[in-house]
Amino acid sequence: MIFKVFYQESPDEVPVRERTNSLYIEAESEKEVRNKLYDRNYNIEYIQVLDEAHLNYEKQTDKFKLESA
Repeated sequence: MIFKVFYQESPDEVPVRERTNSLYIEAESEKEVRNKLYDRNYNIEYIQVLDEAHLNYEKQTDKFKLESA
């Protein structure tokens, strides 16, 4: 499955929409996503599983890049 992860760079900052980043990662579960990103020390706001239609939409954007964590 492909997940979209919304996060803040610094775990010490209060989440602000304008500074929220996102990345795409392949994993079997949300727990696996968190384990893969643990060493990056991100403040993860939300992890969203992408269904096929949403994934195809995201692939059309310039920001789509699948992480290999």
